[in-house]
Amino acid sequence: MNKHLLRGFILLFACLASQSALAHSGDGVGGGFVSGFFHPILGWDHVAAMVAVGLWGAFLGSPAIWVLPVVFPLVMALGGAMGVLGVPVPAVETGIAGSAVVLGAMVLLAVRPPLAVAAILVGAFAIFHGHAHGTELPEAANAIAYSIGFVVGTGLLHLAGIVLGLLVKWPAGRALVRAAGGGIALAGMGFLTGAL
Repeated sequence: MNKHLLRGFILLFACLASQSALAHSGDGVGGGFVSGFFHPILGWDHVAAMVAVGLWGAFLGSPAIWVLPVVFPLVMALGGAMGVLGVPVPAVETGIAGSAVVLGAMVLLAVRPPLAVAAILVGAFAIFHGHAHGTELPEAANAIAYSIGFVVGTGLLHLAGIVLGLLVKWPAGRALVRAAGGGIALAGMGFLTGAL
């Protein structure tokens, strides 16, 4: 492995793994759209998984490049509703951390399942992310504005992954995308250690 690529990989892992999952702290959550928007962006565990969805979609190409980032927020909204309604989902934090491990590994290992399998896998992990958003919905928040905010924030993270994932068109870019997937998987293992 190229020395610069290895250094970048280690730096990415250190940045992702060194922060606590700020999205689940409950600190500073006060309102509607803005609180919802920043909820996924400020939680490194959410960032890793959302970027991985975009990376994997771009890696798989059309139609996965748009199907996976559409499936995730749709199913995430269902998980969010479950959280708001108090429907229990076991091991939410473990599922969120596991999503980074599995989705990052899919990119790292260049796994190319049928689109339906990829969509089901992404959707299953979206339930955990949505449930976390829903259960942390502040009492005073406008639920609709907050929900729109976290869907928009999630979409932007998917878009960031897609933009990086488009580098797969070139051999060096393909190596970089796969290394980013490996970094996400390693970060997910760090999150998983903290979630268990």
